Amino acid sequence: AALSIALAGFAALHAAEVDWLRFAAAFLVLDLAGYLPGAIAFRRSGRGEIRPIYHHLYNVTHSWIVAAFGVGAWALALGPEWAMLAVPIHLAGDRGFFGNDAKPACLPFEA
Repeated sequence: AALSIALAGFAALHAAEVDWLRFAAAFLVLDLAGYLPGAIAFRRSGRGEIRPIYHHLYNVTHSWIVAAFGVGAWALALGPEWAMLAVPIHLAGDRGFFGNDAKPACLPFEA
């Protein structure tokens, strides 16, 4: 939680330099690609049983290593920018505020 707050503080200090559209896109893409498909499948299943691919998709998109590669590719393509803070803010916030960590496939997606 402290990391998320500290990084949000850096973003706020540089608010005039942040491309807020890119920030929002970077913040949301993790859940649009990794959480939302599993959440929809879980709710549609009725019994809560879904294929493990949804758990794996969440785990990959919410991995610090994958995030580092994604932000690194972004930096190589467009140069570093403050909007990149959205990714670690999201990941640290998920863990620090919501207790979300990896989703084991042997447990319900929404536990």
